[in-house]
Amino acid sequence: MTDDPLDRLAREMTRATPEADPAAKARALALAQKNFEARQGTGPDARPMSDRPRQGAGFWTGVRTMLSHFPTRAALVTSTGLVAVALVVAYPALRDMGPPPVVPLVTDDSEAPQVEPVVVDALPAPLPAPLPAPAPMLADRAAAVKLSAPQMELAVGAVAPDALYLPPEADTEAFANADENPVKIAADEPVSTFSADVDTASWAVIRSSILNGMMPPKDAVRIEEMVNYFPYDLAAPEGDTPFRPTVTLTQTPWNPDTRLLRIALQGRMPPVAERPPLNLVFLIDTSGSMQDADKLPLLKQSFRLMLSELRPEDEVAIVTYAGSAGEVLAPTPAGERATILAALDRLEAGGSTAGQEGLQQAYATAAKMLAEGEVSRVLLATDGDFNVGLSDPAALEEFIADRRDEGVYLSVLGFGRGNLDDATMQALAQNGNGQAAYIDTLMEARKVLVDQLTGALFPIADDVKVQVEFNPAAVAEYRLIGYETRALNREDFNNDRVDAGEIGAGHAVTALYEVTPVGSPAVLNDPLRYGAAGAPAGPADELAFLRLRYKAPGTQTSALIEQPIPATVTEADPETRFAAAIAGFGQLLRGSDYVTGWGYGDAIALADGATGSDPFGYRREAVSLMRLANSLADAN
Repeated sequence: MTDDPLDRLAREMTRATPEADPAAKARALALAQKNFEARQGTGPDARPMSDRPRQGAGFWTGVRTMLSHFPTRAALVTSTGLVAVALVVAYPALRDMGPPPVVPLVTDDSEAPQVEPVVVDALPAPLPAPLPAPAPMLADRAAAVKLSAPQMELAVGAVAPDALYLPPEADTEAFANADENPVKIAADEPVSTFSADVDTASWAVIRSSILNGMMPPKDAVRIEEMVNYFPYDLAAPEGDTPFRPTVTLTQTPWNPDTRLLRIALQGRMPPVAERPPLNLVFLIDTSGSMQDADKLPLLKQSFRLMLSELRPEDEVAIVTYAGSAGEVLAPTPAGERATILAALDRLEAGGSTAGQEGLQQAYATAAKMLAEGEVSRVLLATDGDFNVGLSDPAALEEFIADRRDEGVYLSVLGFGRGNLDDATMQALAQNGNGQAAYIDTLMEARKVLVDQLTGALFPIADDVKVQVEFNPAAVAEYRLIGYETRALNREDFNNDRVDAGEIGAGHAVTALYEVTPVGSPAVLNDPLRYGAAGAPAGPADELAFLRLRYKAPGTQTSALIEQPIPATVTEADPETRFAAAIAGFGQLLRGSDYVTGWGYGDAIALADGATGSDPFGYRREAVSLMRLANSLADAN
């Protein structure tokens, strides 16, 4: 085997240079980091985002940004290998040469003359298809881009692997959740009230985590969104009622001494011909954090799918925001597909995120499009990286609520991981009378934007509230599974000024309670010594009483639906069993104290026996995901 000249040069330089001084190296790196942050306008108080990196990771983020502008992958690989070899081999010699003959931006304990900063903004546009995120080791990075053996030798050659470590991107994800609902004593707190929810973001985030070999963050697990991700075979409403409730009481899979109460609402699906004209404003985040392949490129592909579902009388506009906001496509009939697609294709990622300014521009555009009898929606697509313009979140939420009252609703689509601000996305969607979904694949885009488009964009009932009054004569204790972020006060139920969730055309909502009957050994609370005796109770054959409130879209006064819930326990049908399996799976992911002696294998068996016809394959996918989660849990 011939001796490569580069290898010989490296060996000679290594022998000719003194040993590195770790303390000097640390000081140099700290100084470089300080200068870099000063030029980027970042600091310890800045929110750590991909546009505004976490302190300590900014230098490497700058390196990644520089490398992303190389013209070809081959140039990237070659340059990376040469730079790595040169830095490791030549560093001691460069150190002993002293500083270069320029005035530094920052000194340790001395004053320095002011130097005009170098402008570094004029970089070439990023590649249309960004490279994969850097792997922790350069050897892994080389494998990710499929290096040949000679390229691999050049890239990592004589360099020790631990010298090539690249810190990963700062993980700044924030999820909206709360502590698990506790067990309530029916005699003390007989009434449970919450807002209906048809969001599905949590399930897609959980799937994304597990498929990437990680258990999801506990705060990302919202059980009601997991359960409501799946379609169920429910009885459709009759007459003019917008939805129909279906109630079942069965034995709880994870506790034979309790009962599982399922309350399901099925929304009415009007014929497509009866849909009102749709005004849709795409509010697209084009900030620098959106350049990854699973963000802006996937977003463009997703909206292409959606356009095929729009009718000629529908209108589309596009507003973007990055640094500043602007309208890149004026309201255009959906039939002018080529014009809309051309505007989408021109979008590129770059700059910081001006979320509030973008929302204001999108609502202004939607207001121009709004006409009597039409539906207007702002559809915000982002990775949630809101780091500019949100100095007053309360004022922003009030602004969105005001636009909601004017008839323009806001829905939010999340893309990508790493800096997903789920908490902000949830707050925006809930205040905007819209829904929040997370899109991690083109298949998920089809589900959200094609199969469920009508439900996502055409509301049939606003401010839907659910209230269950449990009968202390039949129920000792109960707990609501999920809906922690949708809880309402008891008095909110009759207050039409209190906002709640929306149900779209054809949507279904499912809620599950675990109920402990009077006299069951599963009762967790001892009776009070000085508690009130002989409390009033309802009929022994009634478990609870169900009340539903909703508003017809565009109205200010709610309507009421009431019905008793019988205490009769029935055998669980496949729809109830599958919903219970998903709820049990979610409780396992959250580490719930209420699911003991029941594990992933039990959830898998329960779901596997209740997949039914499953025309879209969602339930089979769920079973596979449970199996993978079981393996990951065993490996930890």
